[in-house]
Amino acid sequence: MTFKVAIVGRPNVGKSTLFNRLVGRKLAIVHDRPGVTRDRREGDGGIADMSFTIIDTAGLEDDLHGVSIEGRMRKQTDRAIGEADVALFLIDARAGVTPLDSHFADYLRKSPTPVILVANKCEGKAGAPGLYESFQLGLGEPVPFSAEHGEGLDGLYEALMPYARAHGGLKPEPKEDWGQLPADDEIEDGDLRAALEQAEAERPVSIAVVGRPNVGKSTLVNALLGDDRMLTGPEAGLTRDAITTEWTYGGRVYRLVDTAGLRRRANISDQVEKLSTANSIEAIRMAHVVVLVMDADAILDKQDLTIARMVVEEGRALVLAVNKWDQVANREESLLRLKDRLETSLTQVRGVPTVTLSALNSRGLDKLMSAVGDIYALWNKRVPTAQLNRWLAEMTERHPPPATTGGHRMKLRYMTQVRTRPPSFALFSQRADELPESYSRFLVNGLRNDFGLLGVPIRFGVRKRKNPYAEE
Repeated sequence: MTFKVAIVGRPNVGKSTLFNRLVGRKLAIVHDRPGVTRDRREGDGGIADMSFTIIDTAGLEDDLHGVSIEGRMRKQTDRAIGEADVALFLIDARAGVTPLDSHFADYLRKSPTPVILVANKCEGKAGAPGLYESFQLGLGEPVPFSAEHGEGLDGLYEALMPYARAHGGLKPEPKEDWGQLPADDEIEDGDLRAALEQAEAERPVSIAVVGRPNVGKSTLVNALLGDDRMLTGPEAGLTRDAITTEWTYGGRVYRLVDTAGLRRRANISDQVEKLSTANSIEAIRMAHVVVLVMDADAILDKQDLTIARMVVEEGRALVLAVNKWDQVANREESLLRLKDRLETSLTQVRGVPTVTLSALNSRGLDKLMSAVGDIYALWNKRVPTAQLNRWLAEMTERHPPPATTGGHRMKLRYMTQVRTRPPSFALFSQRADELPESYSRFLVNGLRNDFGLLGVPIRFGVRKRKNPYAEE
């Protein structure tokens, strides 16, 4: 059972600051400008031995029609209140009780979800008048709090305690049972490896959905989830925070991360957009697989290529998703143009998977997830050292490395895969610094073709063997 707590309130009262305080990290974008938060964001929060899922919401707006951006934001907030076990209604104690606070207090009193009144910004004496004034809202005794400074956590803990007990929000006492642990000599390498592989297989796969503004990223995430989870619309730049949602597909747990659109840095002057861009780049760095969504009318343009190169440089697995494919008149010509762009401008990841789809009509989603699964498996692939060195011997026999500046033939000692995610290889040679870049590229291309590593970044380094007699 998951204990859920929603944070609600009018714009700019500190909801995202409180969210960050309770999750212990700066996940949500915080800015002085009202209305920065648009989508509802969930995170794992807690106070002492109390744990819960905390939901950050957009500022409550008096618009229930759902046509405007504010109306769509309000619908998302209403859903968060409905899903929560308890709602934290924030007011700005320094500003006092506003007419909008009173209006939404009336609305929340009619909701079946219990409400705790939290008077934020109560540090110092400036918030005292607003704290006493908030009694008139009829939501019980307010909890004085300062999300910025972390003051009042004990009072919030006490206020949440009855709901935490009722909904399983308290962590159980840890039980020590050392008797079931095997002794060190009973653990075999094969068992340990199998346990590690099993643990890895059970970890959620993180998928970041990225692209330029207004290409349909949030629509694609909603289509995969089968739910209007993300705020969507014809307006560009609706998404600001990187929103993570857990989702199960084919018996595997995935973490879908919807991100803000990425524009050229030279075109970004707004501070909030800068924060959104930083959030999106961080989502790419933390992802396992990145789905680059492109508009079918502008396939792999300059900004798409910039994003794709960033993904490759970060070592993430990449899938190209051409959205709005149902609107393309000449599909053959579009595919040829895409193939040409990939061959000329994205040679670092030859064979990157490409999927055509329509997020709005939910077409091509199974193909997309199949491509994600395949590229994730390649990204985790490990080649045995013995097999690698047999391959290296064959490659050097067919195409020997060039001679060094002194006229000596280079000898490549051996090769091993030092890590996965992405596949990374180390080649050892006594003259490592003299191996030409062209021969390294030749070996990398051979690794791609012979071991089926098409479409994933490959890390390749040449190392010099340490001479054990050098000091003598």
